[in-house]
Amino acid sequence: MFVDPNLDLKALSPLALAYVGDAVFELFIRTKLVGYPAKMHELHRSAVKYVQASRQAEIIHAWEPELTEEEKEVVRRGRNAKGGVPRHSDVVEYRYSTGMEALVGYLYLSGRQERLLELLSRVAPTVGS
Repeated sequence: MFVDPNLDLKALSPLALAYVGDAVFELFIRTKLVGYPAKMHELHRSAVKYVQASRQAEIIHAWEPELTEEEKEVVRRGRNAKGGVPRHSDVVEYRYSTGMEALVGYLYLSGRQERLLELLSRVAPTVGS
């Protein structure tokens, strides 16, 4: 873990949390996929399917029933953050994916690796899926 111990999580915007969460989630997906015997192009295509907004929105909806109130608040803040939406994205899905990324970033930066891994373990990427 490469987190500055002096980092003030409360001072970070939800979009900053999502920025970190995006990187953490993509690294998790790539780490899982690299164990499959596949060409790089296939690994990349499989990873993209998991890091796109629609899949991340599905993931956060699956997690929601088991989130704590604190975690739900992080997701809500991420979902409601003022930020642009890519042209070809569904606005609602994109907002939920931002909430999911904010939660991943929050858990990572707050040192809650066990909880983060508990949630991420429910995401089982495979090549070609």
